[in-house]
Amino acid sequence: MNTYTKKIRELASNLLKEGKVDLVIGFKEGTVPMATAPGIARTPEEADGFVWDANCSLNLTNYLTNKKEKIGIIAKGCDSRSIVNHIIENKISRDQLHIIGVPCTGMVDKNKIRGLFEDEITEFKEEGDVIRVKTGAKELTIDKQEYLRGNCRTCMHRNPVIHDDLVAEPVVEQKLADPFKDVKAIEAMDADEKWNHFENLLSGCIRCYACRNACPLCYCPTCFVDEANPQWVGKGQDPTDIRTFHFLRAYHCAGRCTDCGACEDACPMDIKVRDFTRKLVKDSFEIYGWEAGLTLDQRPPLDTFKPEDPDDFIK
Repeated sequence: MNTYTKKIRELASNLLKEGKVDLVIGFKEGTVPMATAPGIARTPEEADGFVWDANCSLNLTNYLTNKKEKIGIIAKGCDSRSIVNHIIENKISRDQLHIIGVPCTGMVDKNKIRGLFEDEITEFKEEGDVIRVKTGAKELTIDKQEYLRGNCRTCMHRNPVIHDDLVAEPVVEQKLADPFKDVKAIEAMDADEKWNHFENLLSGCIRCYACRNACPLCYCPTCFVDEANPQWVGKGQDPTDIRTFHFLRAYHCAGRCTDCGACEDACPMDIKVRDFTRKLVKDSFEIYGWEAGLTLDQRPPLDTFKPEDPDDFIK
């Protein structure tokens, strides 16, 4: 058992024993290696099932929307920023939460690791920056840093921005010379290249809405794609409807997205959905100096009006 898991179990168990929360939301082992799943503990005994490793990528903030209980929740850096968004947007009260913060060293790209093997993975063991993976046919020792998810490679807020407890000392934050290198590569394309890029990007989309359902920001009671009166988009695989869904969902996340990567993690077709949202994260930072979810004391730029706001886009 790693030290993070041990401390999470201890903190969660104590919160439930002392009656400080009604439940704790964390991660539990899945049925196969690398498949940790969200789990809820309502008793100290159930808290002993919590785990933590580089597969705990899902953003648990999704399970807080409009809840009434007193809740304990496990949160890494990007999760804590999403929790800030929920508090600011009045989806839950700060007083309802006890946040167990986890300084994060990055989550792994599961598909990339699975691609190293031809048969099923039977064991996954993380030891610091080294990961040992076994199948029935072979065993590999890999460098965790080489198999991080895309959002973890550009993350500069690995420590929780708000918390009530920390399971370990804060980790050193990444300092990147150009955190938006990926976005700039697309911006540098000409019109035809951009069109082809996004056409290829969406070519596999089956409109399952897994990206929307995994996103902690997509909590509208009725999504615009499900609205029947008026009906904004069709229900089939028309390319225009597919584009409309992805572009509008991205714009709904503008100034709010914490780049947690939940959308890409959930996509069964391995679509790099962040190519949409990353552009808006960059624009929010460059135009307004804004990074979502870092403070409870300031409204997001698209939620406010100032006479001095940039207006060069008005023609």
